[in-house]
Amino acid sequence: MYDLTSRDIKYVTGVGPQRADMLNKELGISTVHDLLYYFPYKYVDRSRFYTINEVDASMPYIQLKGEIIGFEAVGEGRARRLIAHFSDGTGVIDLVWFQGIKYLLNRYKVHQEYMVFGKPTVFNGRVNIAHPDIDAITEAVPAGLGLQPFYNTTEKMKRSMLNSHALEKVMASALKLLQEPLPETLSPQILQEHHLMPLTEAIANIHFPQNVELLKRAQYRLKFEELFYVQLNILRYASDRMHKYKGFVFGKVGSAFNTFYNSYLPFELTCAQKRVIREIRKDLGSGHQMNRLLQGDVGSGKTLVALMCMLIAIDNGYQSCMMAPTEILANQHYETLKSLLCDMDVCVELLTGSIKGKRRERILQGLQNGEVHILVGTHAVIEDTVEFHKLGLAIIDEQHRFGVAQRARLWSKSVSPPHVLVMTATPIPRTLAMTLYGDLDVSVIDELPPGRKPVATIHQYENRRAPLYDFIRKQVDSGRQAYIVFPLIQESEKIDLQNLEDGFERIKTAFTDYSICKVHGKMKAAEKDEQMQLFVAGKAQILVATTVIEVGVNVPNASVMIIENAERFGLSQLHQLRGRVGRGADQSYCVLVTGFKLSEETRKRIEIMVRTNDGFEIAEADLKLRGPGDLEGTQQSGIAFDLKIADLAHDGQLLQYVREVAQEVIKKDPQGELPENNILWKQLKTLRKSNVNWSAIS
Repeated sequence: MYDLTSRDIKYVTGVGPQRADMLNKELGISTVHDLLYYFPYKYVDRSRFYTINEVDASMPYIQLKGEIIGFEAVGEGRARRLIAHFSDGTGVIDLVWFQGIKYLLNRYKVHQEYMVFGKPTVFNGRVNIAHPDIDAITEAVPAGLGLQPFYNTTEKMKRSMLNSHALEKVMASALKLLQEPLPETLSPQILQEHHLMPLTEAIANIHFPQNVELLKRAQYRLKFEELFYVQLNILRYASDRMHKYKGFVFGKVGSAFNTFYNSYLPFELTCAQKRVIREIRKDLGSGHQMNRLLQGDVGSGKTLVALMCMLIAIDNGYQSCMMAPTEILANQHYETLKSLLCDMDVCVELLTGSIKGKRRERILQGLQNGEVHILVGTHAVIEDTVEFHKLGLAIIDEQHRFGVAQRARLWSKSVSPPHVLVMTATPIPRTLAMTLYGDLDVSVIDELPPGRKPVATIHQYENRRAPLYDFIRKQVDSGRQAYIVFPLIQESEKIDLQNLEDGFERIKTAFTDYSICKVHGKMKAAEKDEQMQLFVAGKAQILVATTVIEVGVNVPNASVMIIENAERFGLSQLHQLRGRVGRGADQSYCVLVTGFKLSEETRKRIEIMVRTNDGFEIAEADLKLRGPGDLEGTQQSGIAFDLKIADLAHDGQLLQYVREVAQEVIKKDPQGELPENNILWKQLKTLRKSNVNWSAIS
């Protein structure tokens, strides 16, 4: 059997050099293997023929049998189209094409029997089918009378007559090349235990299923395999690291922790906070290096949990550091920790790019001799000049701003890698967390501290500005502050910045008695910080901004968040922005301003936001509505690694199941030495070499 991964597609019947080039450029398909792994996105039942007198325009796809009784070309230039009058004896229907007229006239003959397939519509009072699939009865494709596969194709491909139907024929030719079974990619044991269809059978049935039952079994087998290898890769990586790196043992909870807990705790911990601290404490005392992701909605008390973990480090003679993505955020964490610790004998220092001279020297010296217990900072923390006496715990805020390389540099600050706690306020659905952060154990703070009121969310159409401005006035007059956020999306940056400038002028005109500041990503860092500080210090009452304020800014006095063009934001982004208010004890409000014309999906997004404040419910809904996406919402869909058939939004249960199967494999065979698992390790190696971007996962 020849190797499909090296067999060029141009030799497949119906492809040739030109089509091969097109498939490569448009879909990245260059080998027979790539082709067979390009799966249909839907199937249409073609097991029944309709008669023309039954057809009306409200029907979905239909299939007819009959003959062409005549052709006519209509219109001039770009509006030119070819119409074929098609009859089966019960009536006549028009088949219409807008391209390739010469080719079609040569291809199809009058009074010959054809099978026609397509979607009926009405034009000028007549029912027609535009760009139908049309086959001579003799050369009907194998799926001719069962479930027909549909493949995604690009505009360029369609213009070159390489549409879904053409791909289907190419796929049938490729399957004919399989003279013997494909080499299996899962072990016999896994296939047997989990009742999985053999690979060759699954590939045949994913393209040309004989019935719905076989299609389901083929999909299950291929999804199982895809998710299994994603999990096996992550868990193997985590297992290797666990065996390689022993963690510092924080064996006791001593006076620093107990003094704080008994005398300085600002309020009773929630049950969720207590649970998370127990999980972290277990890791810290296990002798293994901790790698844990702490998820919690904005305001759920992650910083307090982080501080209590740092106090355990101090009790065991170790230093801690806390890294934040921006200076504003680092300053904020520093102030929060100082105020929580009051007059306790714990030395906390701040290190950012703007701290220079004698003060910087003093901090660096304190880190080296162990006088500094906790260091808060930005990327400045991982610079070569920063040396710790004994770094035992590193806390990283907003993980997706720090790459793996930066985490690794943090490790080099210590004899062996410190324990790592990654914090994020971006709620990540479990399926996505297991796939993106599969090497980290996950803890979740899923309740808000007592006394916090949920933010009231209102949807407002843009023609109701007068009452909206009255509402802002009322809030500001009672001593509160307001954010007004405009979208800034790369594709339309110029227009967006113009909208922000226009909005800023409009707001200045409407609120002449108040001080207004503005912030956007195109400003210089110093200018941005200066404007931001005006708002943080309460000197400006209204802040007009783009989404740069999304992460971390804490202004308890701000109680109003107005989001302009809310229809242009993803759900998770809207939720992140809403989290900027509701940090004090007062009732806070988030107003989503949109135009009248909203798509069905946008309407759903807005309804979910108005209905719930639960970040996890929102993240799950977001995943279902727009695909995995990258978590910051800049890329609207697609994922760091290429899932060809599984769908994280809908295959969560299967993902959990295959993760357990992968865990079992690693538990029994941590070094990858058992002969029965040879197939698995070999396949994992092949996938790592291929175009799957595994580095993005680990």
